[in-house]
Amino acid sequence: MTRSLAALFLLLATPALAQDGPSFDCAAAQSEAEKLICEDPDLAALDRLVADRYAAAIEVTQGLDAGAEEAEADLRAYQRGWISGRDECWKADDPRACVEQSYLRREGELVAQYLLEEPTGTTFWQCNGNPADELVTMYFDTTLPSIRFERGDSIDTGSLSRTASGSRYDGSFGRYIWIKGDEATYREPDPDGTEMTCIAAG
Repeated sequence: MTRSLAALFLLLATPALAQDGPSFDCAAAQSEAEKLICEDPDLAALDRLVADRYAAAIEVTQGLDAGAEEAEADLRAYQRGWISGRDECWKADDPRACVEQSYLRREGELVAQYLLEEPTGTTFWQCNGNPADELVTMYFDTTLPSIRFERGDSIDTGSLSRTASGSRYDGSFGRYIWIKGDEATYREPDPDGTEMTCIAAG
């Protein structure tokens, strides 16, 4: 268990914030994942956390100057898809670990995509030895540390993965950045999949 995760559970266990279960009605739980969450206080705490993050993201989309309805609809559809994916955890070798990781990644996605918190740091990378070929990464101190990728017009999010050295963040469709000091290996998402070396600017 990460230090941030332990701190989350300690915080949610305080009398002022204590709750009995997840954000949904356990009496109406249908999927095996929902039943597991209802029986596990730590998973229930993660469910409430993600529900709070999701509500905050909805507020962000509703406050957009343009395209608010479309952005909100896209977020709601993605959340439904994420719930369906979470519910597939009953097929995993360790369903509880699968559910926990699903929640941890989703919290990071919501925070990084909708900028629900200030990033703890931002790095501008020069890739392919070309100052004009730029990648921007922002880091967020979510329960599972997360990242926001900005490259050209594309935005993606990712989560910290375990590695023997350096810091690796995995995003969508095979995208990742593996950081070692001021140098990083960056991989474009599929189907491109190109790997390149990037140097921290400044």
